[in-house]
Amino acid sequence: MVAAGVVGLLVAAVAGGFAGYALTGSHRTTTASSPPSTPSTGGGVSPGAGGGFPFGGGSGSTAPTGSGSGPSDAAAIASRVDPGLVDINTIVDYGQAQAAGTGMVLTADGEVLTNNHVIDGATSISVTDVGNGKTYSATVLGYSVGSDVAVLQLAGASGLQTVTTASTAASVGEQVVGIGNAGGSGGTPSYAGGTVTATDQSITASDELTGTDEQLTDMIETNADIQAGDSGGPLVNDSGQVIGMDTAGSSSGSFQFAGQAEGTGYAIPVATATSLASQIVAGKASSTVHIGATAFLGVETGEASTGGPGGYGGYGGYGGYGGGFNSVSGVQISGVVANSAAADAGLAQGDVITSVGGYAVTSQSDLQDVLVTDMSPGQVVTVDYTDSTGEQESVTVTLGSGPPA
Repeated sequence: MVAAGVVGLLVAAVAGGFAGYALTGSHRTTTASSPPSTPSTGGGVSPGAGGGFPFGGGSGSTAPTGSGSGPSDAAAIASRVDPGLVDINTIVDYGQAQAAGTGMVLTADGEVLTNNHVIDGATSISVTDVGNGKTYSATVLGYSVGSDVAVLQLAGASGLQTVTTASTAASVGEQVVGIGNAGGSGGTPSYAGGTVTATDQSITASDELTGTDEQLTDMIETNADIQAGDSGGPLVNDSGQVIGMDTAGSSSGSFQFAGQAEGTGYAIPVATATSLASQIVAGKASSTVHIGATAFLGVETGEASTGGPGGYGGYGGYGGYGGGFNSVSGVQISGVVANSAAADAGLAQGDVITSVGGYAVTSQSDLQDVLVTDMSPGQVVTVDYTDSTGEQESVTVTLGSGPPA
């Protein structure tokens, strides 16, 4: 199956030298962290063997065949599902990179289910419907970072064909087909057949640049060749019903890790994904689900105590490298986005943010959690910080609207 683009924390796109990975593969990897709850069958590699996998999303690989014996009519199954799929194309880092991914149409008026990592960091999203060939602008209705689920709304869409979801959970040995965007080039999605080799798996998604981890549980394991690029696409049974959302898979080249063979993939069970989608569409925010636009401060950040790498996202702004070694506990600013809330308030490189809106922040993840979970665009908040001379300062800012985290 062909890879199809990745979006996410684009520290390197700003820092220089890595913007191309949006077209070649993901900077996120996954490492299986629990043994199969049910015995593996077929040609899949069971978790726990070491190594890792990239999140689906990059483009540039060639189309392989599935490593497991899937349905004999896999092509026909895929062709029935294709009209309910979309190609998702994003501009990331305000033009620093472009990326592409896959989504599934849930409603005729354009609600689309995809992985959060397909759209995180995206400053512009356009979606082409496979069924009718039309391209729509899209907004993010909401997302769950921890569950890697997001829902988009296509502007002005109507009469779209939708996917059909299965009413029963995946079972070991079940024949499946993984379907996704073909190299980010659009057109007919690619497909790969295989079987379900395990259920109830836990994998750890790691961001190589920031060192942050994300635990995904209850995953379906398959030996259908789900590669970087199929993220957000469907894993379907032999009736063409969606049983899971393609999320992580093995890949070739620099993203094939020692100890793991190609051809093992992971999908979020469709019941989990659609339950979160229903919560998002209903506008029910929670500690794990963000609704609507993301609050944006607009700073490049680094850990104040280490001068370590920063992170990009709706929670903070562009990611860069914290260049200083200030001993103050907080989040060090290594740069400020022009015309952002931070710029308007006079925040500058070398300042160390210690709290936002009364919430103490001692790490980049703290800043992410506060701005994603507790803040909204347009909200007026106080930012406490220590400037580069060591003086403690406070400033009032009006948070902007930024890309999803």
